[in-house]
Amino acid sequence: MTAHEADPAQGEPSARTAATTSLTVPLGGGLVAALRPLDPAAPWRGAWESLGARAAIANPFYEAGYALAARDSFGEGVRLLLVADRPPEEPGARLLAAWPHRRLRRRWGLPLPVLMGWTHGYAPQGAPLLARDDARAALAALLDAPRALGEPPRLIFPNSPVADLGPLLDDTAGRRAAFWAHDRGMLAPGEDDGAARERYLDHLSGNRKRRLRRARRRLEADGPVTFDILASAAEMPAALDAHIALEASSWKGRLGTALAQQPLEAAFLRRAVAALAAEGRIRIARLHRDNRLVASIILPLAGREACVLKVAHDETDPAAAPGVQLVYRLTEAVLAGSEIARIDSCAPPGFALATLFWQERRPIAHLLVEAGQDPLFPLAQRLEGARDWVARRRVALRARRPEAAPAPEK
Repeated sequence: MTAHEADPAQGEPSARTAATTSLTVPLGGGLVAALRPLDPAAPWRGAWESLGARAAIANPFYEAGYALAARDSFGEGVRLLLVADRPPEEPGARLLAAWPHRRLRRRWGLPLPVLMGWTHGYAPQGAPLLARDDARAALAALLDAPRALGEPPRLIFPNSPVADLGPLLDDTAGRRAAFWAHDRGMLAPGEDDGAARERYLDHLSGNRKRRLRRARRRLEADGPVTFDILASAAEMPAALDAHIALEASSWKGRLGTALAQQPLEAAFLRRAVAALAAEGRIRIARLHRDNRLVASIILPLAGREACVLKVAHDETDPAAAPGVQLVYRLTEAVLAGSEIARIDSCAPPGFALATLFWQERRPIAHLLVEAGQDPLFPLAQRLEGARDWVARRRVALRARRPEAAPAPEK
């Protein structure tokens, strides 16, 4: 199991049926809990969009535009758990929490159901959207909701930022356990310390700096090299087409896993980029050599924080390292004071490109959480621990194979 692996509910009839069911129940404090399908025409879509803009923990993958763009490609069996001040269809409804998830009946091979946050290859975080002005109350209500709705009292928030979600859970949840824990590379220089920003790349060794200069000269030998961060919504479709074509020329194309060979994934990405571009919330960092694209990074934005969604680079001359050169120039741009203040690599463990230049680390884990009193929680914890052990063994064995794929791209 990789850091980006989803746990699809396909093959679970109850999950497919539940995804079309709507249910609303009262909670304490004048709040309601609601289960709703992913519906682009829902009257509460505006309230969902508003919650995403004021979320305590940024998760652009759970915001309305992005999640709805992913519905047709990855959303079978997915439901939306909402906490609101009134039934969400009523005028003026205000959402306090939103969490897309699946109800999995046999995650552990036993009839022990669990609610698991929705992740897939283009949504590597499962932390719920919680209203920033009272995140603890929002999370407490979200954890009260499953029992009120007749759902399992155990939840998994997959690939969640432990430092952000953990303290909130300390105050609101019952027992919890962390699995698949790892540190994700992140660029997060101090915004107010100019001297530290100037020294940020000093950790690179003399040998690494020489190799970077040599690769840069090699890259520039066949024509002028230009770097830019595209923001124009009108230019996004052409830039995305160029990214997809570049990826298809890589090892992913040879293995048949490139976007150009995956129509559902390509269609989703076009919808997602269009939705984010309409809100001015996506950038594409690019490196061109003699007007030909040689490296590209797609960066959704949540405020001033960007997430690395996809990376593609030219492989015809590995010594020129265009992908590395692009990350280096992007790092320089952020350090110099661009509109982007931080970048989360969203990378799985062992993705070296995310840690080559970026020094900060974001602790990530699957968080199994008890929602109310659950006598079966210890069993769920042991079963998830066994699943974690097996997943790590598979990753270790795969890494030892001599026929393993080239250095990973996103």
